[in-house]
Amino acid sequence: MRFPEKGKTYSINEGNYIKFPNGVKKYIKFCQEEDSSTSRPYTSRYIGSLVADFHRNLLKGGIYLYPSTASHPQGKLRLLYECNPMAFLAEQAGGKASDGKERILDIIPESLHQRRSFFVGNRHMVEDVERFIREYPDA
Repeated sequence: MRFPEKGKTYSINEGNYIKFPNGVKKYIKFCQEEDSSTSRPYTSRYIGSLVADFHRNLLKGGIYLYPSTASHPQGKLRLLYECNPMAFLAEQAGGKASDGKERILDIIPESLHQRRSFFVGNRHMVEDVERFIREYPDA
């Protein structure tokens, strides 16, 4: 099983938009802009279940985003038993998984319940959100 070549869906709880880092906010706006050369706007689909959202994006192409927020500056998903398994599956399927700055599977755990921001899906979509996070850092 492989991710489709191009993704057209982004999955994020936009109800927390005001609390997201600047780069993630800019990426969401990028996803919503019209641009026929990149098949945008992308479709927003968020079930609220990591596994269900990941599965749909694996089948149809897309990205799942769970960034840090003001109330969870390290992110909310657990590195060892949420992020790592999905990152492994994504990479086996030709996708990518990142915390926005670093490959998830390269992060050395410091504690059992360590939390992290999480971006997983089509390689080019994850690379796009990483670029936005680099280009639009928080003040």
